[in-house]
Amino acid sequence: MAGQARPEDLTGRARIRDAALLEFADHGMKGATIRGIAKAAGVSPALVQHHFGTKEALRRACDAYVIESIREIKQEALAGGMANPSFLALSMRTARPIQRYLTRALTDDSEAARTLFDDAVEYSEDVLEHGTPGMTPAKTDDLHAYAAVMTAISFGMIVLNEHLSRSLGGDVLLGEGYPRLALAMIDVLDDRLLNPELVEQTRSALKSMIAEGGQPPAEEDR
Repeated sequence: MAGQARPEDLTGRARIRDAALLEFADHGMKGATIRGIAKAAGVSPALVQHHFGTKEALRRACDAYVIESIREIKQEALAGGMANPSFLALSMRTARPIQRYLTRALTDDSEAARTLFDDAVEYSEDVLEHGTPGMTPAKTDDLHAYAAVMTAISFGMIVLNEHLSRSLGGDVLLGEGYPRLALAMIDVLDDRLLNPELVEQTRSALKSMIAEGGQPPAEEDR
């Protein structure tokens, strides 16, 4: 279950990783140091290097942990956890350092940020294609684009969490703003704002653009 300690989480390696998540979140890849991470974890720099070797390898370990944690939380949420207030509270506490890490990582122009995003898109596409409890099939002709947009929306809310928190009057990552944000997101996902006729007209126009290589129609065709 999300939030329960795995065997590895009782080790010095896990303490170092958890400290690194927050150090990378606060200082970025360039600003974070082995010495600073070691101090935050309460271990020696030598132990950090023993477990991970380099700062770059530690960053990759953080990326892998974040991706796997997101998958586990999403899977349990879709399997019924979303309806359980205890799960929601626990997942919020578990996700906070991950969300802080993502906020910084996704705004970095780095290979790590691209890998994080691409892996999240791949996972979303797999879930959409094969289905999971709690979800209905996606209505789309382009599943990859659908998954990419869904991922961008989810990550965008994390990156813009300070603006959302200010707008909603409470911390949306871990606080009174989160339930309001989540309810609004459910409403958005469950709503159909466009009437069917407009949807079909717009789909037809956009598919014509794709057929023309993504270019808008010529002036005489309008």
